[in-house]
Amino acid sequence: MHQATRSSAVHVSLAERAYRTLRDRLVLLDIEPGAPINEAQLAKELDMGRTPVREALKRLEVDHLVVSYLRQGTFAASIDIRDLAAISELRSVLEPVAARRAAELATPEQRESLRATASEIEAMIRETPTRRTLIEHDLIAHRRIYGVLDNTHLHETLERLDNLATRLWWTVLDRMPDVGEHVAEHVALLHAIAEGDADRAATLALEHVANFEASVRRAV
Repeated sequence: MHQATRSSAVHVSLAERAYRTLRDRLVLLDIEPGAPINEAQLAKELDMGRTPVREALKRLEVDHLVVSYLRQGTFAASIDIRDLAAISELRSVLEPVAARRAAELATPEQRESLRATASEIEAMIRETPTRRTLIEHDLIAHRRIYGVLDNTHLHETLERLDNLATRLWWTVLDRMPDVGEHVAEHVALLHAIAEGDADRAATLALEHVANFEASVRRAV
């Protein structure tokens, strides 16, 4: 491989690693809403230069997970429960489309991975998991489904919306008694996709989004 190409590949890999790490810290509120983002400190923590961190932060701003202000710096985005309606409106349209497409498109290997994810969720729920563990598995389930899609724009849009919905979820989590039940809904959805039942997958995806919005509203 040419030296310039090799350097570029390494750089892209670092930028992607920085993006994924910071994304999950922001979504899981390890970085609290409104907290300042120290680019140099993050670069040191992630053992990389500031350039890939800076590129990751640019992507995260597009994702509405961070905000930047001229001469003030970058901060973790605040959470506004009033965004729930707009996020749910989009997800109620796009999640069924994604579930249907995943059921139609998944390869045998992907179907097996979806079944394995369903089994992991079932086993996790039997162990009386923490709420953080439940949310982490919720994210994994959605990302596995999106990963099947052949439409990059749909994939990226849904992941962005799911990340925002998850941050909203955290704000009411201590007032929601049915977190485990909500995450358990993924089991039937994942199996429907794995079995190629596109109609059932779309129906379950729509119900899942509706149940999420209703649960959050009850807890507000």
